[in-house]
Amino acid sequence: MSVSVIGAGISGLSIALHLLERDLGPVTIYERTGIGSGASGIQPGGVRRQWGARASCLMAQESFSFWRAFGEPFTECGYLFLADEQATARPASKPGSLCSTHSTSRRGCSRLLLRSMVVPGLEAAGVLGAAWCAEDGYFDRPQAVVERFAREVGSRIEVSGVDNVAANGAGWRLELASGGAVSSDVVVVAAGAETRALVAPLGFELPIVEESRTLLLSAPIRERLLEPLVIAIDRGIAAKQLADGRVLASDLRDQGRDWRRRLHELLPMLEFVALPIVATGAYDMTPDGQPIIDALADGLWVAAGFQRARVMVAPSTGRLVADGLAGAELPEWRNAVRADRFRDAVEVEAQVI
Repeated sequence: MSVSVIGAGISGLSIALHLLERDLGPVTIYERTGIGSGASGIQPGGVRRQWGARASCLMAQESFSFWRAFGEPFTECGYLFLADEQATARPASKPGSLCSTHSTSRRGCSRLLLRSMVVPGLEAAGVLGAAWCAEDGYFDRPQAVVERFAREVGSRIEVSGVDNVAANGAGWRLELASGGAVSSDVVVVAAGAETRALVAPLGFELPIVEESRTLLLSAPIRERLLEPLVIAIDRGIAAKQLADGRVLASDLRDQGRDWRRRLHELLPMLEFVALPIVATGAYDMTPDGQPIIDALADGLWVAAGFQRARVMVAPSTGRLVADGLAGAELPEWRNAVRADRFRDAVEVEAQVI
């Protein structure tokens, strides 16, 4: 069985590695611009288990165990979710409760906390609810994770975009942007927001849209100003201080100057921290905030719509596709990422950042 994976982000690379580990190949990855150059290049390397939906929590827990044994430097800083509105505050307390059910340690997650102890100096006026997980954290160099996956895949990566996918007898034909075409028994489209356009001519309409994201970085600061990652869901802001002393802040809604005001009101210790390094990009989003990982037809899989969670759930994503192609038993959360789930009422993931 020959397999073609479209997209060399962390999701496509993880899928390829899981396929190779099971000798489900040969496997070739086709990438238009470069390894990790899409949404994987704008992600800050966070790995957490706090989610609002059960399926998200199960995917994250499985992947968390993989990442903790991965070997790249990982910093446990803790994730603190804050909610200002009643509608958000109710689900904001849910991830701690649900996540602790699947936690590997008693100190993993909890619903209640003393905010002053978790984040000294945080201005909590207006905050109605919070969720905290002490073991959540981040890779000190997120691109190192992508690069390591790429090294393990090795020469199986072809730098060429795919312009079209078409049925070809019992298999599939890929028309390459570099010219020519290749045939494959199985195709896995893991091309972020471009996935929608690639499968639409085949009759599959996926509700995936692009949403812009902006990350801002400071120069290294010797003083430790902010240890946990703070996410204010309703204010559209997030910030943390990395292991090398740099402050990383996120504008989750493209709010411009208003975003900085909101950041300084919540975290006044950052008011005089300059953030001169700006990185912009786009995430691929779905209506319920959960990815689509599914077989659309015999031998045609998609893995897209990961928003910011692609690194967090890349191991479980790769395993699901490999299990599906191997005919193995699929995990409990499989139905929550089916492509056809939007025909019915779905559980919305509230913890999208």
